[in-house]
Amino acid sequence: MTTPRAKPRQETPAVPDPVTPEPNGPIVLRLPPEWKLTEDQFLELCGLNDTLRIEINARGELELMAPTFNNTSNKNIRISARLQIWAETDDSGLAFESNAGFTLPNGALRSPDASWVLKSRLVEIPEPERLKFSPICPDFVVELRSESDRLRDIQAKMEEYLANGARLGWLIDPLDPRHRVYIYRPGVTVEVVEAPETLSGDPELPGFVLEMQRIWEPSL
Repeated sequence: MTTPRAKPRQETPAVPDPVTPEPNGPIVLRLPPEWKLTEDQFLELCGLNDTLRIEINARGELELMAPTFNNTSNKNIRISARLQIWAETDDSGLAFESNAGFTLPNGALRSPDASWVLKSRLVEIPEPERLKFSPICPDFVVELRSESDRLRDIQAKMEEYLANGARLGWLIDPLDPRHRVYIYRPGVTVEVVEAPETLSGDPELPGFVLEMQRIWEPSL
């Protein structure tokens, strides 16, 4: 009598972890070299397209980004408000929010989500230039990752800030389930911390401490 062979056991296929689709990043618009925009022309362009965030990279290309969602915008203003309160007390520099534009030494025009510049550096810039996009890289920059940002794009931007004179940079990623913050300083490896309760600006911004609980929590 032939013994029937048992059917091979079928393994249940593993269900892959859900993957959040990566944003597409900014739209890059290349211009002919002879079309180099003046500051006034760039301001006019931004005014005609006020639903977009527009920056210029070091190659002279326009980077077009969608506005941030309300949740991210609220977190941005929280960070800027804390920085402004500290800056007024410290009085050694000026704080700026995300609408400020800076022309970096490499020619890029960037608008960090929050930034701070020593007054001693600002006064060296002729007044007419200070009243527009100051030709300077902030001493301190903050970038808060939003739903439309690719992490690698912001990391590249942070490296650009360091290469152009920034002394401290925070890349805050509330979209990462680990709530990561990337801390940038010139000449050292990027420090990565997870879910910090506070961030300290010492020694570059002595006494500045940012409470992170309201940054990690949904605003709405």
